[in-house]
Amino acid sequence: MREHVESSVELRGALLRLRRATGLPVVFGGLLHETRGLRIGELNGAVTPALRGLAISAGSGLGGKCLALGRPCAVTDYRSARHITHEYDGPVSAEGLRSVIAVPVVVRRKVRGVLYGALRDALPVGERVFDAAVAAARDVEQALAVRDEVRELLAPPPPGPSWEEVRQAYGELRELAPKIADPELRERLLAVCGRLETASGSPAALPGVVLTPRETDVLAAVASGATNATAAARLGLRPETVKGYLRSAMRKLGAHTRMEAVVAARRAGALP
Repeated sequence: MREHVESSVELRGALLRLRRATGLPVVFGGLLHETRGLRIGELNGAVTPALRGLAISAGSGLGGKCLALGRPCAVTDYRSARHITHEYDGPVSAEGLRSVIAVPVVVRRKVRGVLYGALRDALPVGERVFDAAVAAARDVEQALAVRDEVRELLAPPPPGPSWEEVRQAYGELRELAPKIADPELRERLLAVCGRLETASGSPAALPGVVLTPRETDVLAAVASGATNATAAARLGLRPETVKGYLRSAMRKLGAHTRMEAVVAARRAGALP
């Protein structure tokens, strides 16, 4: 809501400057909003409420044509113009407008709004008026671009993987490491595992606990929910061997159950 209000203030200021610079009797415009589309929200010089809140559809009328093409459009006599549709003849006639120019507000190649200037006589719009209307649109474009950049800088970073996903990946890496024949590559992979083990940044609650690589492999598999049989299949071990490593790890960690061992290993910094 605040952004909408601030954008409206900038649009209002640009229209006021356009009218002062050109002497156009009527200037108006609107910005695109995700939920509302494009509506005429700001008017200066209007004598009726006919145009206020008017919804502009892409391709319809002069503004809709400007919106669809992304370039300035103009008509000398709105009511008799043949190269636009005439859905909005009623409001335009109610305000007594004849000669109208519409200029798009374009940010990052996307039309974000339309500015209009109008005469109540069927006269061609001069180059000075055209240039002033384009300059007014550029002012709004710059303000919107700056607001977009500030919003992007202040936006929270996109969510990364959850800690459980990190732990799952760690377990898979531990299972993979013993199967790698290249000793240098295997050591590099285990070094990555070591970095994950301390990634939480919390100090070890059980200093001095040292688990063997295989004990760590088994605990990582258990932490992922694997049974002894599943852990054995993953690690290329016999179930009895997995039980042995698990008992040894539990003894070192002072744990009485499998999950107590996992929790204690995390506290000791042996698992992420």
